[in-house]
Amino acid sequence: MPIALVTGANRGLGFETARQLAAAGFDLYLAARDEGKAASAAAELGVRPLVLDVTDDDSVTAAAELVEREQGRLDVLVNNAARRPELTPAADVTAVDAGRVFGTNVVGVVRVMHAFLPLLQKSGSGVVVKVGSGTGAFGRVHDPSRLESRLVEIPYTASKAALSMLTVQYAKAFPGLRINVVDPGPTATGMNSLPGVQPVEIGAAPIVRAARFTPADVTGSFLDATGVSPW
Repeated sequence: MPIALVTGANRGLGFETARQLAAAGFDLYLAARDEGKAASAAAELGVRPLVLDVTDDDSVTAAAELVEREQGRLDVLVNNAARRPELTPAADVTAVDAGRVFGTNVVGVVRVMHAFLPLLQKSGSGVVVKVGSGTGAFGRVHDPSRLESRLVEIPYTASKAALSMLTVQYAKAFPGLRINVVDPGPTATGMNSLPGVQPVEIGAAPIVRAARFTPADVTGSFLDATGVSPW
């Protein structure tokens, strides 16, 4: 049975991704920074709860050690945990604001990757999916026909652009793994509840698809519901 871990999975896209992976037969760790929320969400799906705060070294190290003790490897890591603050005028965004967002969305991903890379390499066919956003894609934000081009949201969009570059760099460094970033599209979650956006079942589908990649599939790519997409 393949072993998967989804960060920030107690609600929204993370929870739905965990649900779909569990339904597909994965032995799944549902990770959240709050122990009670992790336990409650995991019980609902019948999967393993895992306390993991991507902004805390000790928490991430302890989570990796637990998975190593119980499994000895990790086949799929979904970097889903993210912070998206309330929309703030660009002139009002402070360094503290940016630090919080980058601390979760970028530095947090590096922290988790560092801790779990040894277990992914023991898989033999390790897969990493980073949940990105079209708002961080340069081609889209420069295309006036795209919704992304009309959004000014600092620093969230910049953090998602950085996540894409992290994906490319990790994929180059570890060619034996499949490491990709996925844009789920505008999805109704706790971070985005605007009318007209798609339900989480649809948003999670391309994440789950990438999580099931084999060594024959692409790596270091930007993906969405249609497949490989321009950066």
